Amino acid sequence: MTTDGSPEQIVQRQLDAYNAKDMHAWLDCYKSDAELWVLHGDILAKGHADMLMRMTVRFTEPDLHATLLSRTVMDHIVIDHEIITRNFPEGKGKVSMLCIYEIQHGRIQKASFAQGQPVLD
Repeated sequence: MTTDGSPEQIVQRQLDAYNAKDMHAWLDCYKSDAELWVLHGDILAKGHADMLMRMTVRFTEPDLHATLLSRTVMDHIVIDHEIITRNFPEGKGKVSMLCIYEIQHGRIQKASFAQGQPVLD
């Protein structure tokens, strides 16, 4: 996968790979030392090895899908508002997410996430 393109195109490739559950394509959108954070909180993962461990379980969810509601782009920052369909331990449901991506040198360097309350179907 190429990471040529605008920050918006890079984030869109990441979203497409997420929805395809294509781990290789998804990781390729991130720098090897990228960081995933809870917005204004704890670090979720640092580097591809941590990200792989975290997302391998997520990508096994049969109904996993992110629906983009809106996107804002300012220079190297991309902010997505998404509704994520998940398979929670309690059952299938949805959760609202704000995803803030910082792009450096053609890849995502840092991503921060704010998560709403899950709602079961």
